[in-house]
Amino acid sequence: MSEQSVTIEHRYLELPDSFYTRVTPTPLKDGRLVCFNAPLAEAMGFRATDPSDWTGVGSGTELLDGMDPVAMKYTGHQFGVYNPELGDGRGLLLWETVGPDGRRWDWHLKGAGMTPYSRFGDGRAVLRSTIREYLCSEAMAGLGIPTTRALFMVSAKDPVRRESIETASTLLRVTQSHIRFGHFEFATHHEGEEALRTLLEHVISLHFPHLIRLPEKERYQRWFEEVVERTAGLIADWQAVGFCHGVMNSDNMSIIGETLDYGPYAFLDDFDAGFICNHTDQGGRYAYNRQPNIGFVNCQYLANALLPVMNEDDVRQGLRRYETAYNQRFQQNMRNKLGLYTESGADISLIMDTFSMLHEYHLDYTLFFRSLSNLHLKGKAPIRDLFVDRSVADEWLERYEKRLLDETRAHDEREVAMRQQNPKYILRNYLAQQVILEAQSGDYEPMKDLLKVLQRPFDEQPGNESYAAPPPDWGKHLSISCSS
Repeated sequence: MSEQSVTIEHRYLELPDSFYTRVTPTPLKDGRLVCFNAPLAEAMGFRATDPSDWTGVGSGTELLDGMDPVAMKYTGHQFGVYNPELGDGRGLLLWETVGPDGRRWDWHLKGAGMTPYSRFGDGRAVLRSTIREYLCSEAMAGLGIPTTRALFMVSAKDPVRRESIETASTLLRVTQSHIRFGHFEFATHHEGEEALRTLLEHVISLHFPHLIRLPEKERYQRWFEEVVERTAGLIADWQAVGFCHGVMNSDNMSIIGETLDYGPYAFLDDFDAGFICNHTDQGGRYAYNRQPNIGFVNCQYLANALLPVMNEDDVRQGLRRYETAYNQRFQQNMRNKLGLYTESGADISLIMDTFSMLHEYHLDYTLFFRSLSNLHLKGKAPIRDLFVDRSVADEWLERYEKRLLDETRAHDEREVAMRQQNPKYILRNYLAQQVILEAQSGDYEPMKDLLKVLQRPFDEQPGNESYAAPPPDWGKHLSISCSS
């Protein structure tokens, strides 16, 4: 590896020592670097002349100068129940770097072994779950949705028991901040007002620096409003691409509004508004259509944690920003997907009726909107063929084309813009499953090929059409466990 004007820091250690425990990674045996994100490394200020140089860090056998691994302590609400025992149970924050563009990056080694917060876990990540997180975080980045990123992954032969015996792997995950809503819950419920203030000022100074010079009351209120708005916007973006997170516990909610902790996620295939992607979630708390409300509930948990340093009226005012921000972002996202660039009061009715139709007739969510992006380029047939009852398609298309009469853009110009909103390629669960099976046999080329496709989800990509095909029957509505 070679660095380009990178600053090494570890500002998280400025927090009270109750927020972390120093832990040495548990080494993997014969670790092998199998995937490295060279474009991301370069953007972070590292030119990887030989990516295998990072194998020791990924295997937990080597620490670079400045690395001081810690397991972060936080708490949170899991499936609506407060759990004080949470924290980094299988990941370690190694250090922070600041790249030549001024962006800060946390380096988090996931699967690094047991910590004081592992509870009954072994601190390991399995190859299957590591591949799933690597794929999805990069897929979300390609879609333009705020997310943690995957820098590299290491595989090993160490056995790990889940539902069956699997092999261990690690992921080097990077993001601007790994601080979660649960950090604030921990501070308030266990450490007291001074610790809460320290955490709040730390987050503002590093990640909301435009607020630093405001008076304290205004600074805290504006910060909370921004966190609420970012959270609402993130979930509106999830809904627009048909993404289900699966475990929206408050300890999995990023304080900077990024998608964090990919476990039993899914992108919708045949549309089902109540789809549950996590088979552990038997009550459907985190079903697709409940995600917007759960985002608000998590903001309420954060709001309660802020009451020692904010008055209740200011907190309530901040929470009111959620619904407004969500509705504005969601409606704009859907107008963009439908190619509606002049606003009409009737648009929300069209949007919701479209969702009802998708749900009632189990239409493939991604294929429907991508076909709509080519309506005048390729005609109605690709859309009509998605319907068993073509008359339903004809009725909807007649209503849609009537609405398009109010648009001023030419058809081709509008559809070019629509194709930048409606991906052709998404990470369907069956695609992930196929590359996992190949990787478990030692072949990572299919994973790398899929990653290249997911980096350009809106492009036509001649020759890669098979990745855009509807899933086979076995690949629909796969339900994934939290052990992933």
